[in-house]
Amino acid sequence: MIQIPVYKPSLLGNEAKYVNECLSSTWISSKGDYIGKFEYSFGEYVSVRYSVAVCNGTVALHLALLALGIGPGDEVIVPSLTYIASVNAIAYCGGTPVFADCQLGTWQIDPDQIEKKITHKTKAIVAVHLYGHPCDMARISQIAKSHALFLVEDCAEAIGTRIGNQHVGLWSDISTYSFFGNKTITTGEGGMVCTMDARLHDRIRRLKGQGLASHRQYWHDMIGYNYRMTNICAAIGLAQLERIDDIIAKKRQLSTYYVSNLYNLPIEFQTEAPGTTHSFWMNSILLSDERDREPLMAHLLNAGIETRPVFYPVHTMQMYAERFQRLPNTESISARGINLPSWPDLSEVELGQICSAIRTYYTDKP
Repeated sequence: MIQIPVYKPSLLGNEAKYVNECLSSTWISSKGDYIGKFEYSFGEYVSVRYSVAVCNGTVALHLALLALGIGPGDEVIVPSLTYIASVNAIAYCGGTPVFADCQLGTWQIDPDQIEKKITHKTKAIVAVHLYGHPCDMARISQIAKSHALFLVEDCAEAIGTRIGNQHVGLWSDISTYSFFGNKTITTGEGGMVCTMDARLHDRIRRLKGQGLASHRQYWHDMIGYNYRMTNICAAIGLAQLERIDDIIAKKRQLSTYYVSNLYNLPIEFQTEAPGTTHSFWMNSILLSDERDREPLMAHLLNAGIETRPVFYPVHTMQMYAERFQRLPNTESISARGINLPSWPDLSEVELGQICSAIRTYYTDKP
């Protein structure tokens, strides 16, 4: 029986109060005060001009690429070490994902790899801030500008992540966020699309709402989608956002505990680059020997502790593996990485049980 899950949301604020207010008002679908409040407050938190709430993080990526005009024949450079949604959204538009390797220390997409992958068909770059660490956005945005490419930041795992004092998502044409149940803040299901560009904002908002024209009721002037967030989800999101600083602080404390209590073992951690703030959506370890991963995960599960493997390389999955290629850093990290329990309300007793079980594995290992 799992006693310590890999993740569960922290719902200790005004979530129930705000949801009950939605129920009392009867505004439970895609209209209601909480949608605008959540969009405004989220934009204030990340310091972006326009925020559009949507029903999940995957459609946020789809809308971003649609708004930029990605279509058949367009190549989009994307990391292979990412959740599948970052790549599937490119395919939804008819574009072709071009996979780039990652850096060993931070696990983020390698800017040198991006430059090598650019061709005359390249239209955009999707930079994914994996597990809450930022990509090298100064370098990546310079590459995008010098080659006249669109740039999208997938910030699904990076709420609270900063480069210097600036929140991620501000180096690109469009940034996207996810509020799934296991994200740093949650709406149950939900996402956000952010931009500083008024024209892109207008296009995103109409695309998410069935292509509805702004000047005429029930008149549609483009093919759109039903990608709207509900008022209930936005109410939960607003309550979560009120506690974001406390949640991020607790997640960083988890990282400090893991690093301090798993020393002298054949493992390493995702490096926090100088001048950055890692939000530690997931606390992850990298084993020296990939042969230890499955036995260690099984050992932890027997102790009631749930873990999960680091994302599998998307370039090795059947639907994206037509052209055989090697991305050695991605493949190495994927084969050796484990996500440890990372929810903010983990107690010190539970953290001690996790670290003790990991140490016991290596002590008892033949």
